Amino acid sequence: MQREPHLSNAALMARRSAAVARGVGQAHEIFVSRAANAELWDVEGRRYIDFAGGIAVLNTGHCHPEISAAVKAQVDLYSHTCFQVVAYEPYVELAERLNALAPGAFAKKSIFLSTGAEAVENAVKIARAHTRRPGVIAFTGGYHGRTMMTLGLTGKVAPYKIGFGPFPGEVFHALYPNALHGVSVDDALHSVELLFKNDIEPERVAAFILEPVQGEGGFYVAPNDFIEGLRALADRHGILIIADEVQTGAGRTGTWFASEQWPVAPDLITTAKSMAGGFPISGVVGRAEVMDAPAPGGLGGTYAGSPIGCAAALAVLKVFDDEQLLARSRWGCRHR
Repeated sequence: MQREPHLSNAALMARRSAAVARGVGQAHEIFVSRAANAELWDVEGRRYIDFAGGIAVLNTGHCHPEISAAVKAQVDLYSHTCFQVVAYEPYVELAERLNALAPGAFAKKSIFLSTGAEAVENAVKIARAHTRRPGVIAFTGGYHGRTMMTLGLTGKVAPYKIGFGPFPGEVFHALYPNALHGVSVDDALHSVELLFKNDIEPERVAAFILEPVQGEGGFYVAPNDFIEGLRALADRHGILIIADEVQTGAGRTGTWFASEQWPVAPDLITTAKSMAGGFPISGVVGRAEVMDAPAPGGLGGTYAGSPIGCAAALAVLKVFDDEQLLARSRWGCRHR
């Protein structure tokens, strides 16, 4: 590929440094010129294999033709109405598809938003509305976003939380099981019991929130016996379980949701990132009676569940089906 005239990575980095706030980090000092499937080219014409995928966003690759075509077709019809003002069918179809995909033998409903952090914040809102309780228990090493609420939930100080406190109250952290660091399942469950003893009574806890596989925390899998123990505690005390699947969703573990592999179903699931192949949309899917707890007007947003994002997400689901991506990913794991 020919390099773009008058552009270099070094010159663009200098412009970036002068114009962009330093708090926005950058892993690689290159600027993309174009991308396709699992590859990208920088402005100097160098070709790279993209192992980052936009931080777990591009499970269907860069510029998949079916997703691009669906977005272009949607833009020609309408790009925005605000779903709370004038609704559109792709939002409803996407909700129907996610409700069918989510684990659990119970009725489900969904809402759509714009970012993963928005999805997590709204899952907490829904849990609090349903239980009429304020407390949320998250876990060490967990990552849930960069907004103030999601930073409060995140169990990792550097680099995300430095200098940004105080964070929202009624958020507590228990141990996440991690054999590498000497934390057993019994240790983790006991740490929840200690929170009940020392910090907040279980009758004031709305939800546990955890990643089925920690992302920023080190790619640690939540063991099934830990999930079973957490479910037992939740059921005993009327607490909900929120599976934060912003990173683990859209097939990254061989099933659409990683929590499909849990021995028990979560009550709420957050999803974002790769569900729309690079277009901004996120969602919360869960038990219908829990999802219906907030009153009309309590959920939503101006750009929440945009028509373009919905069209892209539906195209992603079609690509997963047509190209058998889930089955192919599992085959690859079996034949390494």
